[in-house]
Amino acid sequence: MNKKTILIVSFLLAITTQAQLKKITLEESVLQQGRKFGADKLTGFQWIPNTNKYVYYTDAWTKMVTATPTDAKTSELTTLTDINAALGTKLKNFFGVQWIDTNTILVTENVKSYSYNLLTKSGKSIVESPEKGENQTFDSSYKNLAFTEGNNLFFVNDKKEKITVTNNSDKNIVSGQSISRNEFGISGGIFWSPKSSFLAFYQKDETDVADYPLLDINETPGKLVNIKYPMIGQKSEKPKVGIYNLATGKTVFIAPKNNPEDYLTNLAFTPDEKYVLIAELNRGQNDMNLNLYDTATGNFVKTLFNEKNSKWVEPEHAAFFPNSKSNNFVWISETDGFNNLYYYSIDGKLIKQLTDNKFPTREIIGANPAGTEIYFKATGENGINMLAYKVDLKGKQTLITKDEGVHNVVISADGNWFFDEYSNHSTPSKSLLYDKNLKAKTLLESKNKYEGYEIGTAEIKTIKAADGTTDLYTRLIKPSNFDATKKYPVLVYVYGGPHAQMITNSYLDGANLWMYWMAEQGYLVFTVDNRGSDNRGFAFESVIHAKLGNNEIDDQMKGVEYLKSLPYVDENRLAVHGWSYGGFMTTSLMTRKPDAFKVGVAGGPVIDWKWYEVMYGERYMDTPAENQKGFDEANVTNYAKDLKGKLLLIHGTNDDVVVEQHNLALVKKFVEVGKQVDYFPYPMHKHNVTGRDRVHLIQKVLNYVIENNK
Repeated sequence: MNKKTILIVSFLLAITTQAQLKKITLEESVLQQGRKFGADKLTGFQWIPNTNKYVYYTDAWTKMVTATPTDAKTSELTTLTDINAALGTKLKNFFGVQWIDTNTILVTENVKSYSYNLLTKSGKSIVESPEKGENQTFDSSYKNLAFTEGNNLFFVNDKKEKITVTNNSDKNIVSGQSISRNEFGISGGIFWSPKSSFLAFYQKDETDVADYPLLDINETPGKLVNIKYPMIGQKSEKPKVGIYNLATGKTVFIAPKNNPEDYLTNLAFTPDEKYVLIAELNRGQNDMNLNLYDTATGNFVKTLFNEKNSKWVEPEHAAFFPNSKSNNFVWISETDGFNNLYYYSIDGKLIKQLTDNKFPTREIIGANPAGTEIYFKATGENGINMLAYKVDLKGKQTLITKDEGVHNVVISADGNWFFDEYSNHSTPSKSLLYDKNLKAKTLLESKNKYEGYEIGTAEIKTIKAADGTTDLYTRLIKPSNFDATKKYPVLVYVYGGPHAQMITNSYLDGANLWMYWMAEQGYLVFTVDNRGSDNRGFAFESVIHAKLGNNEIDDQMKGVEYLKSLPYVDENRLAVHGWSYGGFMTTSLMTRKPDAFKVGVAGGPVIDWKWYEVMYGERYMDTPAENQKGFDEANVTNYAKDLKGKLLLIHGTNDDVVVEQHNLALVKKFVEVGKQVDYFPYPMHKHNVTGRDRVHLIQKVLNYVIENNK
């Protein structure tokens, strides 16, 4: 065979191979990223209490299998068929199963909870909350179940008696629910003490908080639904912490010491139940006291320490007690510029700063039984990773995950083993088991579920921020048939705000699959995590303080500058899309940098920060009385007259996070200045469009870009 024949055959083979590749549909890209295309994992991995055995689920979450670290060969432990037969339930998967003890699991169906013994294959109903019961929270023994009904808190004890903890007829007094709109690491409002002697709970008085109207269009006529929404600079909720004593049936209350609208957060009982630690933060969010209270009386004991910062202080993690027999605790603080671990005695004495990293700790995973080693997640020196470390009480730190990427780690009960499941740019998912000497064996490595499909690639690089010194991570997604000799239009996907990181060293590099679909339509999809975004430390994040939008826009424009330097980018066909803070960034870029982008699509955008919520908004912007210049500079309506490109605005009509007032005010301003824009509401959706309607949303966004960016 001569060279010419070989070249022809090779060319034909390449064409045939390309033709055999399947295309990912837009619907699949929205709904199937974690399903059909989801990597193989040891789903539901848990260590069995007081053993070195572990379990996970197979057969679509319907079978529980077990194995040991020394013998990874699995055996069936139980199935849903067994459990449903024994309990008379109709469970469809093992989701939410918890371990009561070595041989017993807790399963819940609707409002009924059951214990199921894996040895005898028998079970019984242990507790049932009312049908309207919400926020269900068991104590550590699974004998008492706390829950809320309406605005009040109750619990059912092991005698199946319903105990009333609060009985407020005033609907403005809300107990047992999350407060402070889920800021400061708050995710719930119910806290059992370690030995179940006490039940603590958040209570908020919303009497002075303004009602905000939402319209329910499913009623005839439409029905007005009011929510409590405290806007920046307006009256806010007044928090308390209640502590109910199960022995006496009495409740004591703890209120903020300085101002009734200060924040109470990061609640934790000491292991001996004598004290409660609460972080009290002033409403200005720049002065925090970690206070100690007597559990039985609610009396203030002392302030353990204080943290101040001219920009903000943001406690997000409760005190962690590594030893169940000691009240010494670990506190996560950003006081030196990065979240680090500090070991304190209960009288507030700093025993040891355990870590001194120049990168942020994300969370504490746990401790060994002796309480001498603490396991935690942190980015490491590369800010797009999420690694696991351990540190002893003398400050000796060890990296325990050996591969770069985004890791999830589960420590065994005796601390001698840990399970590590991670992904990175080139690894869909890998499941490992480490021994105490950090020797690993692979339990599962997922195949690439995108094999056989047309899918492009992502490049992760860094560019300099507008300050000329700070590195910013970028992600550029190219189509599978990328040709460097062609010119490509670009969709810039932006978020840009705090508490979010768009680019990670995980599979698909933190991107949504629809971005890869968009690349296959002949686009480049670009993202830059500007200063102000997450996981880079306080200095990186806090440059946004009191001037939201300014530095972020400057950094995004550095991204545009980088794109225009690439020979294969069509600099006249740039589009931008973002949601929430990304919607704020999109509308800001389209109006404040009107020559940069031809098309923009903004979803749920903040337009004027004075209409945003107190807790988030005042941290980053203070109040209009304190910072009118900052509010005016950030207000998108002030730049509406400068719009040049095509702009689509989208909003969920029942958005209770960024209320629709923002978007409608911008539309009103565009009308006043004679600018034509497009607007699309998603009726009855909240801050994001979820479920099957999300396919419609992404189709709306991408079609708009494609049609108007020609």
